[in-house]
Amino acid sequence: MIIAGIDEAGRGPVIGPMVMCGVSIEEEKVRELMNLGVKDSKLLTPAVRNLLAKEIRKLIKDYRLVVVDPPEIDRTLRNPSSNLNLLEAAKSAEILDFLNPDQAILDCPSVNLKSYKIDVQKKLDRNTKTEIIALHKADLEFPVCAAASILAKVTRDELIEKLKLQHNTDFGSGYASDPKTVIFLEENWENEKFASLFRKTWESWRRLRRAKAQTNLAQW
Repeated sequence: MIIAGIDEAGRGPVIGPMVMCGVSIEEEKVRELMNLGVKDSKLLTPAVRNLLAKEIRKLIKDYRLVVVDPPEIDRTLRNPSSNLNLLEAAKSAEILDFLNPDQAILDCPSVNLKSYKIDVQKKLDRNTKTEIIALHKADLEFPVCAAASILAKVTRDELIEKLKLQHNTDFGSGYASDPKTVIFLEENWENEKFASLFRKTWESWRRLRRAKAQTNLAQW
């Protein structure tokens, strides 16, 4: 039986992409993932994640990465009938269409597991018999989901470093909890040079826009 796991990295930051990853593996090889020390990417150092990512790619049957840039995230969230969970469901379906496993374990972002599972099934293009299991914190319990989380995180980190080189700047991790990101956001939020970096539907970006609008109104 072929088992797949799906997880994401970068759902929350105000800067940079979200990366989703699906990993498929033969059921009898799952224990080998455990033997490698695969676990939720947030519990690992960057150096360990990079080493594990190489070993994971050697062991698994296949994988699929989907990069969702800030403009696509913003377009989704500006649509009244959509949200970030539905976007993840659509990308999960895209991954499953490619991997076509017998069983798929999804790290579910929604509080409603049943509803999220249905949303993924509706988006599938392939006439598949894949058994879909949606769970909270699946990357903590299932090695195949942890493997997906590692590949997603390593890929996002690589993309962030490429963006820093491309724009010749250091904006930190992209998370609003990062002081370097906060400073960069405050200084550059309306700079067209960096427009593609920001998720403009995020409250941290919108707050700065509102503050400027209020200032302009007061001056007028």
